[in-house]
Formats: sequence, structure tokens, C-alpha cells
Amino acid sequence: MTGLAYALALVTGLGLAQCLAGWILVARFAARVTTPPARFPPVTILKPLCGDEPLLEEALASCCCQTYPVFQIVFGVQDRADPALIVAQRLRDRFPQCDIAIVVDDTPHGPNRKVANLINMLPSARHDVLVISDSDLHVRPNYLEQLVGALEVPGTGLVTAVFVGVAAHRGWPAWLGATQISHVFLPGVLVARAMGRQDCLGSTVMLQRRMLEEIGGLQPLATQLAEDNVLGQRVRELGLTVRLADAVSAVTVPEVSFRALWQHEIRWARTIRGLVPIAHAASTFQHPLFSAMMAFVFSGGARWSVFLFAFAWAVRAISARGIDGTLLPRLGRRTLAAPYLLLPLRDALSVVETIASYWGNEVVWRGHKLTAAIGAPKLEG
Repeated sequence: MTGLAYALALVTGLGLAQCLAGWILVARFAARVTTPPARFPPVTILKPLCGDEPLLEEALASCCCQTYPVFQIVFGVQDRADPALIVAQRLRDRFPQCDIAIVVDDTPHGPNRKVANLINMLPSARHDVLVISDSDLHVRPNYLEQLVGALEVPGTGLVTAVFVGVAAHRGWPAWLGATQISHVFLPGVLVARAMGRQDCLGSTVMLQRRMLEEIGGLQPLATQLAEDNVLGQRVRELGLTVRLADAVSAVTVPEVSFRALWQHEIRWARTIRGLVPIAHAASTFQHPLFSAMMAFVFSGGARWSVFLFAFAWAVRAISARGIDGTLLPRLGRRTLAAPYLLLPLRDALSVVETIASYWGNEVVWRGHKLTAAIGAPKLEG
């Protein structure tokens, strides 16, 4: 058991090294100087909606407050009884200066309801630069300017952007979800970028209409669970870059119960498992507090393992604090992603979710149960 405990201590060290590397990369990313775009082409923002959710109107209103010269927003719902429709109509009244179109169309195009909604919305888009943006995304007034600046870099086929998590409620389910996004996912994206990956993050996707047509349009994505990954892959197959904009946004973490948090995060986990199964399994090594806890158990509570756990907790908390201190002022927010006392529970939950993702294929999206096939991952049902 002692040998296993020492091995777990080594894994803890590797996880802490990645944690610190992520913090450094976040600081470097935040320090980048944004160059204003040379041109300001008209932009259409596509906002697919489905149901009411906490902070929905606040998130959608942030898109209406852009300083960009000419832009259009297209809100889309698939059901006239959808409460999000009322929010969209209210925003159109609140911001009469904004060019806002609202589409209500229940035409089915496949099991991916977000893509089906986008297909129905696309004919209402008046401009040739398109942004597909999630409904829970809170953006800064210069969001479009930063995206366009990245899109005009030669060789760019698609632009995406990172985000932090903002808990919609005071409570540990939302806090756990927010710290996963802000302190694990976001720095992990930047570490992956530094290693050469060019992942497309579905919360923000900007591309030219002709580029969308060249890669086959939206219809082939209607059976894909990870439509953003497929978009990025097809752009890269053309020899073009999936570029990361300087923009940092925030996504709402709405969960008020452990069940809701589990369903949301197990959907993420099973999606990633389907895309990169080996790398997903290896991601358990990026949760150093869990491996430190296991080192304590398998060492029989040896004194060194207690110090290791305390040190790992301190490093995780300091890096989380550093990320919050770097990014939250930039977003005009002061609220921390989560109390740092929850970090051990967060790491343990992440490992459990990773393991559980290999048993079962069912995912739940907006109340709809779907089956994620192994490998593609395509949707069934």
C-alpha cells in the first residue's frame, strides 16, 4: 500500500504542476492587448432559446448592449408556449435601437434540438458574419469587436472564446459547477491550446456564412451531440485555424440540486468520453486533491500525506484565487466562483463523474433524454 500511496503522491504533484501552469496561462491570456479590427462588417448573433432559466434576461440583454456599429440578434424558439419567447419579446421592447428578430419554428431536423433551432433561425440572419452564442452567456460590450478582430487574422476559419462560471444561486450545487468551469475547465483549455489543440467551444462560435456553407452547413450537425467539436474539426480539415479571441465571457450555472448538477456534468463527461476516450480517462490526473486524499488513505494516514493534502489544497485555492482575481474584474464582477472550502469535494466529484461516464450512454439536455453513441458521439432518440 505504501508504494501505491507514493505513486498517488506523484500523481498529485503532476496535477499541481498543471494547476499552476493553467494559472500562469490565464494570467498571460488576460494580459494580451486586444487590437481593434481594421474593418467592422455587420454581424448577426444567433441565440437559440429553450425554456426559462436563471439570469436569462440579464445574459441576453448583455448582447443588446454591444458597442459594435451594426449587428442583428436573432432569437429562436421551437414552441410558442416557451417562456423564453416572452423574455425575447420583452428585450425587443427594452432595446428598440437593436435590430432584433424572433423566430418561432418547431420544424424538426434531428435529435439535436439546438441545431434544429439554429437551422430554423438561419434564414432570418441578414448578415454574412455569424455568431452562434448560447443563451446563458454574459458578454462584455466589446464582445463582438474582439471576435471580429480575431476573425480577420489571416488563416482563421472560425473564432471561439473562453468563459468563467457564475453561480446563479448561493448554494453548493451552483458553486461546484462554477468552480469546475472557472478553475478546471478554463485553465485546461489554455493548457490544451499551449500543447497545440484548437478546440471549438460551443458557447461562442463566429464564422463567415460562406465558411459554414463550405463545411456542409448546419444540417449534418443535427445528429451530433458535440456539434461545436464537429464544426471546429471541419474547419481544421480545410487547413484553417480555430482561433481563440481575447474575449472572456461568463456562463450562468443555474443548478439548485445535486441531481441537476450531476445530469449536466455527466452529459459533458459522456460527450468528452465519446470524443477523446483515452484523454478523458487521463483527465483524472488533473484533480490533485482527490489523489492527495487517496494517498492519505493508502498510506494509513501517514504524516507526510496530511502535509501533502494540506499543500495541495493551498495550491489549488491560491491558483483559484489568482484566476478569479485576474478575470472577474475584467468581467465587471466581484463575486467569487465558489468558496475554496469546496475544492476537495469538487475534485472528488469530477473523478467520480469521469468514471461514471464510461457506464451508460444516456444524457439529458433541457429535459430531453437522448442516447449518446460511443465513438462519434452521435445522438439517437
